[in-house]
Amino acid sequence: MGEHCGRYGALAHSLTQHGIMVFAHDHVGHGRSEGERMAVRDFQVFVRDSLQHVDLAKGRSPHLPLFLLGHSMGGAICILCACERPGAFAGVVLISPMVRMNPESATPFKVFVARLLNHVLPSLTLGSVESRWISRDKKEVELYDTDELNHHGGLSVALGMQLMGAVQRIAREIPTVSWPFLLLHGDADKLCDIRGSQMMLERAPSADKHMKVYGGAYHALHRDLPETVDSVQRDISEWIVQRIPKQPSGS
Repeated sequence: MGEHCGRYGALAHSLTQHGIMVFAHDHVGHGRSEGERMAVRDFQVFVRDSLQHVDLAKGRSPHLPLFLLGHSMGGAICILCACERPGAFAGVVLISPMVRMNPESATPFKVFVARLLNHVLPSLTLGSVESRWISRDKKEVELYDTDELNHHGGLSVALGMQLMGAVQRIAREIPTVSWPFLLLHGDADKLCDIRGSQMMLERAPSADKHMKVYGGAYHALHRDLPETVDSVQRDISEWIVQRIPKQPSGS
């Protein structure tokens, strides 16, 4: 949320070192894409666009297995994409995914007020992301704050309501999740509640589900302290490579 795909370049490069082709895009209202900043009126737009991109990539490389990788709000998008097409992906990697709302930011009173405002002032902006909780690495926080393609303002009431709706939909879908997934979360994440990842691990019936918790790590694990970044890149690459179907010998 509020970022652009360029911030995932190092992670993408680490995957390409294992022969994995990576594709990404800026969501509507984000980065270089069109649309009012952080004001989408329907969360399904993110899901639709992502599946369209998947179709384009699959059309170019129809015989390659597909994996989804998403961080934060992107994690929520990936979950819903995989739920819409449960047999389309060889696996899903979720970095600090938005599976449940933070109880501190979604109190019953705040939700009630947001619902009222959504009817009268849907474009009204709420609080912005606190960049200090993005990473323990101060250089990474500075890069986030000075990145002109990031959105540094607040999110609209309308988008806030869409996020809550997405989380509710995910809660309904989790008992049907049968596809392989890897959850990565820092236990000091103050932006996406780790209990959401724990809930998904416990309730999803998938036979291939794993979760790794990084002690002391903040929200953007792939841009945290160098030792955490190295571990995250290694853990993701190994998990994906292990799930790439083996080619028959001689092919």
